[in-house]
Amino acid sequence: MEPSVPKMTPPSMPAKQFALRFISGKYQGGEFPLPASKELVVGRSSELDMVLVEDMVSRRHAKITVTGDQIFIQDLGSTNGTFVNGEKIKRARLQEGDRILIGTSIIKLVAADASAGGSATAGPNLEDVAAGRRTSQVRTMSGSIAEIPLPDLMQLFSASKKSGVLVVRTDTEVGKIFFDGGQVVFATVNDNADVAPLKGLYRILTWEDGTFDMEPPEEREFPEKISMSTEGILMEGMRQLDEVRRLGESMPPMHASISLAMPMIPPLRDLSPEEVDVLQLAYNYGHTETILNKSLASDVDTSEILVKLLRNGYLRVE
Repeated sequence: MEPSVPKMTPPSMPAKQFALRFISGKYQGGEFPLPASKELVVGRSSELDMVLVEDMVSRRHAKITVTGDQIFIQDLGSTNGTFVNGEKIKRARLQEGDRILIGTSIIKLVAADASAGGSATAGPNLEDVAAGRRTSQVRTMSGSIAEIPLPDLMQLFSASKKSGVLVVRTDTEVGKIFFDGGQVVFATVNDNADVAPLKGLYRILTWEDGTFDMEPPEEREFPEKISMSTEGILMEGMRQLDEVRRLGESMPPMHASISLAMPMIPPLRDLSPEEVDVLQLAYNYGHTETILNKSLASDVDTSEILVKLLRNGYLRVE
């Protein structure tokens, strides 16, 4: 009779560890490791597990419950609310990549390094991060639009009824989106009065790289207010973004010089009135960005006509 071999129990896989990464706000750059199994209370009160010292955070704002790889967040009746991916919640299960808005902090749930340790020193470290970010001009919210896309930001600011100016900067452009109680009321690109507010807003939404700052409201009169809902703006903005991407490399860069093709072989009588308008703008201004700015049509419609005129030999890129 063969001797019995003891059965080996395979080692259980440890639960995946997560952390809360502050990607915008006072504590931007800080990270709070989540323990494997615990309830954490977040708020302004100094005796809590995660302390966020700012006016828009309630003393006991929200509770995060971690059970293995299941993570839930619950609002504790806070004054300004708790938001997950732009929606105000009472209780929600969190998934990796979700964005939480508490006060002026945007917090992302990320996978954590198992060797990073627990959260015993996370609270003091957050205040160290905040102290290191203090400057003579403190901005309430800032970050990268590559990490927090503009549509997500707009949803967050709309849902939390924020007022202020969202300033978006790329290497060459500066866009401003004005919020009043969560409603978008105006937008500018490079402070250019030729660009209508909605046209400017849709153009800003096509930007994918750059930085943002949420600055205090400005005391100013708007010549033409935007009345469309945030949902409507985002739906149309995403449609226009898809159309712009479809044009791809056929669309000349914003800095490109455009001129009439000489000699011009195709007959002008074949053009529609809208195409003649874009042809005239190209003749008068000879620059992609100025053509888009001066056109009464949307950027998408103007771009499609511009590409058609280039393809059919009416215009050329110098």
